[in-house]
Amino acid sequence: MVLDMQRLHTVDPEKATGDTAKLFTATHQALGVVPNLARVMANNPTVLKGYVDVVTALSARGTLSAGVRERIALLVAQENRSDYCLSVHAFRGTRVAGLTTAEATRARRGEADDPWAAAVLDLAAAVVRDRGAVSDAQLTAARHAGLSDGHVVEVIAQVALGVFTNYLATAARIDVDWPLVRHTDGEDAMP
Repeated sequence: MVLDMQRLHTVDPEKATGDTAKLFTATHQALGVVPNLARVMANNPTVLKGYVDVVTALSARGTLSAGVRERIALLVAQENRSDYCLSVHAFRGTRVAGLTTAEATRARRGEADDPWAAAVLDLAAAVVRDRGAVSDAQLTAARHAGLSDGHVVEVIAQVALGVFTNYLATAARIDVDWPLVRHTDGEDAMP
């Protein structure tokens, strides 16, 4: 769905070469499609490769579950009013990571029933809303909830990845190629 005129070129997977072609092939194998975000990111193959490498490392060897990562992504996309990323993560959260529609909706508000996930979202909300200026009290609360320093670093990394993709999607006005969820939509708008 087109929200506005896209402002950056999308690289055609059929015309991609080198590392970009390899990354597009791997992305297509994993998702069944090469999303518009990756096609725009491919304008700079180094950025695309770096992004894929970090996401792959955190997914394969990170300590946060797919559901928690998707909750963070939903919160960050909502905070940054990124309809593209909100649409991606509403879909992935409910269809891939196993979140219920209610859990995904609550994550957009920084809420979770699970106490550990709630603590992660509290920390992620503080990071994104205060641009990293987490207070001593917020960090202490995260630690009391069971987050290690390693968890804190990983939460901040997930927020940073979300901010990057949110800003790129918004600046480029990337066409949404997922079931559309707008940041202004109510709870009944989740896919």
